[in-house]
Amino acid sequence: MTAQTRQVGEREAREVAEAARETEWTRPSFAKKLYLGDFDLSLIHPQPHAVAADDAARGDEFIARLAAYCESLDGLLIEREAKIPDEYVRGLAELGTFGIKIPTEYGGLGLPMSYYGKALMLVASVHPSVSALVSAHQSIGVPEPVKMFGTDEQKQRFLPRCAAGAVTAFLLTEPDVGSDPARLASTATPTDDGTAYLLDGVKLWTTNGVIAELVVVMARVPEQDGRRGGISAFVVEADAPGITVENRNAFMGLRGIENGVTRFHQVRVPVENRLGREGDGLRIALTTLNTGRLSIPATTTAAAKWCLKIAREWSAERVQWGRPIGAHAAVADKISFIAATTFALEAVLDLSANLADAGTKDIRIEAALAKLWASEMAWRIADELVQIRGGRGYETADSLAARGERAVPAEQILRDLRINRIFEGSTEIMHLLIAREAVDAHLSAAGDLASPDADLQAKARAAVNASGFYAKWLPQLAVGKGTDPRSYREFGPLAKHLRYVERSSRKLARQTFYGMGRWQAKLEYRQGFLARIVDIGAELFAMAASCSRAETLRGQDTAQDTGRGESAYELAAVFCEQARLRVDHLFDQLWSNTDDDDRRLARQVLDGKHSWLEAGIVDPSEGTGPWIAQWQPGESTTDNKSRRYRS
Repeated sequence: MTAQTRQVGEREAREVAEAARETEWTRPSFAKKLYLGDFDLSLIHPQPHAVAADDAARGDEFIARLAAYCESLDGLLIEREAKIPDEYVRGLAELGTFGIKIPTEYGGLGLPMSYYGKALMLVASVHPSVSALVSAHQSIGVPEPVKMFGTDEQKQRFLPRCAAGAVTAFLLTEPDVGSDPARLASTATPTDDGTAYLLDGVKLWTTNGVIAELVVVMARVPEQDGRRGGISAFVVEADAPGITVENRNAFMGLRGIENGVTRFHQVRVPVENRLGREGDGLRIALTTLNTGRLSIPATTTAAAKWCLKIAREWSAERVQWGRPIGAHAAVADKISFIAATTFALEAVLDLSANLADAGTKDIRIEAALAKLWASEMAWRIADELVQIRGGRGYETADSLAARGERAVPAEQILRDLRINRIFEGSTEIMHLLIAREAVDAHLSAAGDLASPDADLQAKARAAVNASGFYAKWLPQLAVGKGTDPRSYREFGPLAKHLRYVERSSRKLARQTFYGMGRWQAKLEYRQGFLARIVDIGAELFAMAASCSRAETLRGQDTAQDTGRGESAYELAAVFCEQARLRVDHLFDQLWSNTDDDDRRLARQVLDGKHSWLEAGIVDPSEGTGPWIAQWQPGESTTDNKSRRYRS
């Protein structure tokens, strides 16, 4: 092809996305039922603990060694040099950090998700670029898709290298292709003899791509000569002829990240390096992301814990008007929010990891909710920390140290956390993705009622079918355990919050039904409504996780006398009170909002009606280049920026 992107219509884009979805639900899902008004606490509490004793012993030993190593690393050095020193990466490889989840038979540590989360928290507390390095390699890079979809031969060939420290990357995004994979332009053309593919294209934002030894590449195989074709996944040697890393990108935060632009020109990829069948690439990518997204809650929980520590220590030390600033209500409110939300973040992480380890539940919605909610709340926590620190929060750690004060990188954590609202699915895309799963039962019941292409006769038939589903489902939303004051008594003072979650779950399902009835096929365009539906479910999920974790810790107190149970109950209670206020506000906004006015004004802005408002400024970006860089297939004309941390 000669153009840099494929031009596709809305219908084709939707069909490609739908074809990649997992449509079967063979295992129960707590979150799916929550959105349908069925709060089934038994699916998450008591929490599953699927970690075998020997795995726990090995995991604890690894975490102890990793913690000791992390203590020796200098995060401020990474920040200053915008690079993770090679010796740091080698040290992580020697510890086995690049093979945490890779089975022992392939040279990995074979540890469960819960220990992977603990490891990410540790390395993230050194510098978030280190957790990005590890998670991009192990959550979405070569190890996970090969482990899930690779043949025995592919596993034997690639996994031992990955476990030993061969850094890997995942390459999907293109200069003009983000969350709309139907427009993917990179191609993988079969050779005449059928033994290989020739890969052409340019990939953008290739995290780890600058130092990767192996990469997973998504490219489109042409549909010709009766072959299936479609977006397919390939494992590619990063030093293969025709591959050029054309740029190492720099960002607002994550200054040590090895993220680049990679060009492929007639790169020969053997057929045996294709993962799955032709056309399975997008499904492989999305399935890998289901658990891969849990890396975000791990790194954000680490950031929240650090913010809490700094907020506590600083607010007790800093005195204003005769009292520590933490004793003033304005700051106390912020400290309370940080502490309660940090507890909830860890509760969501622990629950999601335990569910993933147990493998008995479908957690595609839970993992997406965890990523969405954690990225938003951690950003708010960091913003509150900067505010508590005042001018020192805005000042860099190096500047603080230069004038003799403690080098607290509060402004850095704010910059570093911002990407998590974009990484692995932006907040807006996550809202749409989760909403699609949350309303799946309604779409299935509605049939052609929810199809913009169906005629009136088809819609009439669909209405008859839908009435049968809703006749059985709607009465179940009238009454539940949340209306019985005796429910969940085993949770003591937290019982009232679980009753609130149960009542709100049924209310949420009813509101979704009202939205479906009001807008039918146009519901997908009511993105403000859908986002609030999703956010309500996310808060309810976090509340349930927090109550479950508090009760779990109280049970451990009984056996071990750790003293954490009472503290956990206090943290969970305050978090639930705060979350309830947010949920009530979101319910109010479902039907009382400015969505229509906002869309109308946005159209006017895009049409240029209000461009006069922009007068009186200078735009320093004007004339510096196009909005989206153009590319054409062909050889690279720049020097290769690729490098290796090991020979």
